[in-house]
Amino acid sequence: MILKRTVLDRLAAIIAIVLALAVPAMAQSTLETVRERGFLICGASDPTPGFAQQDADGRWVGFDVDFCRALAAAALGDPNLIEFRSLRGETRFAPLQTGMVDVLTRSGPWTERRDTLYGATYVGTAFFDGQSFLVPQSLGMVSAFELEDISVCVLDAGEELERIQEFFFANQALYTEVPYEEVSDLSVAYQNGLCQVVSASGRNLQAIRRGLPDPNAHRILPERISKELLGPLVREGDQQWFSIVRWTLFALINAEEVGVTSLNIESLSASRNPAIRRILGVEGDFGSPLGLKRSFMADAIRAAGNYAELYDRHFGPQTGAALLRGQNALWTNGGLLYAPPVR
Repeated sequence: MILKRTVLDRLAAIIAIVLALAVPAMAQSTLETVRERGFLICGASDPTPGFAQQDADGRWVGFDVDFCRALAAAALGDPNLIEFRSLRGETRFAPLQTGMVDVLTRSGPWTERRDTLYGATYVGTAFFDGQSFLVPQSLGMVSAFELEDISVCVLDAGEELERIQEFFFANQALYTEVPYEEVSDLSVAYQNGLCQVVSASGRNLQAIRRGLPDPNAHRILPERISKELLGPLVREGDQQWFSIVRWTLFALINAEEVGVTSLNIESLSASRNPAIRRILGVEGDFGSPLGLKRSFMADAIRAAGNYAELYDRHFGPQTGAALLRGQNALWTNGGLLYAPPVR
């Protein structure tokens, strides 16, 4: 009996060892990986003016890039500790899954499929978009509902063509489709008079508009005939990193709402406003639960500015092709933008 029990004990020990070897060690958290590496790796889909593009010196600039800078400041204390990568097509999800990038700042509109199928999770909405129309100012149109008996350049794929068909049918308006395969084709056709109007996502229309000889001679009509939510994505299964990215985004939005900017942030440290004091880390410690400094939100704002500063920097009048905030205005100004409070 004793011998039999000894053999069983040894067999149980062997099985325990085999099982321990078979189960992989717990994966390192993204925050730990980023800190050990010493810099943050950000990715975004194809270069798009205003969102992410390289300047004359080869440096990445844009709305997406500045959000990465804010995130690096929150996680590492230095906005310059980033590497930015442009990813194309569906391959952008594999680099996120495998750890080649730590966050995707823009990777296609938020859909159920993208949020559940590719091992990635949308953190929140950083930019509200949708399909619209680009028209010459010379047409004198200020609304999509004025479009009648016109030719429209549109992508001959996906849902964009279907949407304009539904839009013009619903409004009983005449139009002619001029389909193309690539966004670049839409721009060439429009500039050469092959169509009077272009219909595409607002971000693509803005990119086309910025590439025209005189952007101000063209306007993007305010109506959106689809809803497209763009925002950061992270890998599934790392709640800490998800919360860090989410609350960095929320910090920039809340900062605009209470009037904290990169220019006045130092002077506001003496503010008696509880909402401001919490964002700046003067009152309460909201960083420790995330593994960050209590000043992580202030660090992000100091590095990149609040949401309005990011938007104005890359879509404001100084770009030569101002894009009205519209849906991306704060909820207090008639837009859709808001964030949960810091408390």
